[in-house]
Amino acid sequence: MDARVAKVVEVSRFTKSVDNGGEALVILHENSFSVELGETVAIVGASGSGKSTLLGLLAGLDLPTAGSVALAGEPLAELDEDARAVLRGRLLGFVFQSFQLLPSLDALENVMLPLELAGAPNARAEAEFWLARVGLAQRLHHYPKHLSGGEQQRVALARAFAPKPTLILADEPTGNLDAATGHQIIELMFAINAERGTTLILVTHDEEIAARCGRRLRMHAGRIEEVA
Repeated sequence: MDARVAKVVEVSRFTKSVDNGGEALVILHENSFSVELGETVAIVGASGSGKSTLLGLLAGLDLPTAGSVALAGEPLAELDEDARAVLRGRLLGFVFQSFQLLPSLDALENVMLPLELAGAPNARAEAEFWLARVGLAQRLHHYPKHLSGGEQQRVALARAFAPKPTLILADEPTGNLDAATGHQIIELMFAINAERGTTLILVTHDEEIAARCGRRLRMHAGRIEEVA
């Protein structure tokens, strides 16, 4: 990312609607906001308020019905699907509620994959470093089914941060974990994020987690409001 591009995310009057039996069901209503380089932003709101849909739009996995989304100054609507995928690979890291590890790959291979796709010359060494950083140096060759939920999310954190992304998108990263494990994962994620100066957008229903972010955006009925 060009250091001169201060806004990692710029959203302008974007709306998302889907067909609902011949009628348009509006999920997001003319929202506008931006996220600066290095910010930590929580998006909070009730289930069904559109939080996960918003993350998909920010990642270019879907496009708004109206309005625009730009990542690091690149308007997503002006890119084709392949170009958006390249941009995601260059700028974004993802942490999901359900971990999204590939079951046929061990922990090391799961972390190596995005590095190899990015053409990193030392993917194995980088992946080993990151797994050690998240406390899994002894679990490199364990497959997801042999890892606990907390360990799987640690692998997911390593995979997200390893390619040195500009922006991490985290969707309810503690949603499938017990309270104690979830607390450990959040502590680890915020620590690594601070070390790397990465921009973080975190979707959560947990107000305590949200309060740790520099900004909070609340979603209600498809509308985004800044929380004072």
